[in-house]
Amino acid sequence: MNGGETPRGISLISSPHGDPVLVRLRLIGQMEAWTFTSESVLPTGRKTRALLAILALSSPRPVLRAKLAEMLWSRRPEEQARASLRQEIHRLIEVLTPVASQILAVSRDHLMLRPGTVWVDVEEVLRASPEHPAALSLLDGELLEDLDGVDPALDSWLSSERERLMDRARVLAEQLLREKTEGEAVIAAAQQLLEIDRAHEGAWRALMRAYAARGERGMAIQAYERCRAVLADQLDAHPSEETQRVAAEIRAVAQLSRPAPAGAPQPMRPEPRFVRSVPGRPDARQDARNEARAEQRAQPPRGGARVGVLPLLPIGLTEAEAHLSTGIADEITSALARFRWMFLVSSSSLARFALQTRDEGAIRRAFNIDFLLDGTIQRVGDRLRVALRLLDLRAGNQVVWSRRFDREGKDLLTLQDDVAAEVVAQIDPEILLIEAQRMTARPPADVTAYELVLRALPLLARLERTQFMEAADLLRQAIDLEPDYAAAHAWLAFWNIFLFCQGWARDPLAVMADAGRLANRAITLDPQDARGLAIAGHVRAFLHGRLREALVLHERALTLNPNLVMAWALSAAAYAYLGELDEAERRMRRYKKLSPFDPHAFFYDTIFILIALLRHDHEAAVTAGLEVSEMNPALSAAYKPYLAALGHLGRVEEAALVRQRLLSIEPGFCIARFLESSPFERPADRLHYLAGLRLAGLPEE
Repeated sequence: MNGGETPRGISLISSPHGDPVLVRLRLIGQMEAWTFTSESVLPTGRKTRALLAILALSSPRPVLRAKLAEMLWSRRPEEQARASLRQEIHRLIEVLTPVASQILAVSRDHLMLRPGTVWVDVEEVLRASPEHPAALSLLDGELLEDLDGVDPALDSWLSSERERLMDRARVLAEQLLREKTEGEAVIAAAQQLLEIDRAHEGAWRALMRAYAARGERGMAIQAYERCRAVLADQLDAHPSEETQRVAAEIRAVAQLSRPAPAGAPQPMRPEPRFVRSVPGRPDARQDARNEARAEQRAQPPRGGARVGVLPLLPIGLTEAEAHLSTGIADEITSALARFRWMFLVSSSSLARFALQTRDEGAIRRAFNIDFLLDGTIQRVGDRLRVALRLLDLRAGNQVVWSRRFDREGKDLLTLQDDVAAEVVAQIDPEILLIEAQRMTARPPADVTAYELVLRALPLLARLERTQFMEAADLLRQAIDLEPDYAAAHAWLAFWNIFLFCQGWARDPLAVMADAGRLANRAITLDPQDARGLAIAGHVRAFLHGRLREALVLHERALTLNPNLVMAWALSAAAYAYLGELDEAERRMRRYKKLSPFDPHAFFYDTIFILIALLRHDHEAAVTAGLEVSEMNPALSAAYKPYLAALGHLGRVEEAALVRQRLLSIEPGFCIARFLESSPFERPADRLHYLAGLRLAGLPEE
């Protein structure tokens, strides 16, 4: 990393006044603090981080100690609060060493950051103008998203600061949109405004009109559907008459200019939305829901599987435990809603079926559901047993997944959270695999971008070279069909990782660049997609060796979806490359707990081999290598640490066999190529791996 480049790629070496910047501070999203030499000086304690954030957002004005104490310890007596503040100031000075005295001014009554010594992203956004709007791209998250709940007074202050920042950004984005007239520019400006304010109807209308003007009426109607879902969810409201009129005009033109055959609706990829209902409260969104459901019954869902979770059938529960029936269903539904490619029907909407017949056919007819999760919860002695099954309603209610959970009946909230986490982590890849298999069996005519991605995924995972190359063609077709489809960009970036890893790239440097470009595009198009962030993190770590940047992306992915096993496994790889093996192993254990029989274990479990090798536990590495290489013998990544472990153990005959398998997949792999692609930060790890490969007989060139 260059001295003047932050981990998020912002090159700044001086303040707006020309003064040298000593620390770069990111407050939007997860907080970061870096010196000009790219050393992290982010405090570990949340109170200390909050203290630094308050000073940064107040700069260049000094802040009274009394105010700081009140904001951070509002529930304590004044003397205790001031004493706690003194301790936090000491911690802040300690973590900011050696630049603390240059950036921090501390007096008996005040604290402040010295003007011009700290670059703050929020200041850049507030200073943006129509002539210099680039700073709006810094709004890739919520202001100080990891500081909620530190103190009620801080929460109140933080809410007003967030509102101030978003109001300023919204006003500027609205002005930029008004100034645009050309189609592409209007679309970009409208999307930028919607990233700031998802419920901005003016931006949705501008987006709809711009798509329609380009002849992309399907995209325009899709924008309307997304607008309607956002307004119903965030504001309990319908689109305005003006927005509905624009949509009606576009639909009318579409019907006149491009009539569709009977029963063949226009392909769209609507954004997954979670339908919520609050029992006991008048629901102002019911009309919007009824209208949406009427359309859902008239045409099949596009762009994702439609999933419902029935409240569990209680058996022998006590009165205090009865809420678990709906509580677990609601928790699973909420957790599944974090996966961007699913449509969720709320469990409360399904409750009447749970209380009556539990008729799967009636549920499918009423909600057009593809997959239904059903089950029971039963008291067995001092334990609770949760039995769940996933039904594919399109395949005659076939059971495609089932699991039983036996837990202690003491901590009911923990039980609810744990069961939900494991369930969603396991059924996500199962549903995706079933959807891909179903799509592959259909004729390849009039497919959508989403369907092209589904067709590509099994071909990618098989790692048979001809089919693997076909997967890239399908993913590129998906991008051509829908250039703003984030998932297609993310999966093509993932494909490039395998292309590089398998040694099949004619130009490895070009593949590395393509993977980076595609991954960056994916998280730009959809910064809330945890899977895209996890893939981007692995590109940064494995291909580019930018390990700490990768960790930022992985942590954001896990914040958005803590049950995404891909994020746990790939973040474990990044920690292994850093040499932080305990953390790497902890993350791998979490992945295995969530999804012990994951369909992609053949790829993720190679990290177990690597961790064992770097721990010099060569027997464990060989055991893991043998198991993993049997899952998918076509994956070259599993053979490399396996081979190095055999070399260290002196098992010449076994090493020769593994080396032969590796070179049959990747004929050009050698010591020189290993050195070119090694992502390890610690020289000792690289040398140990290298020595094992040499002892195993791998050629130098």
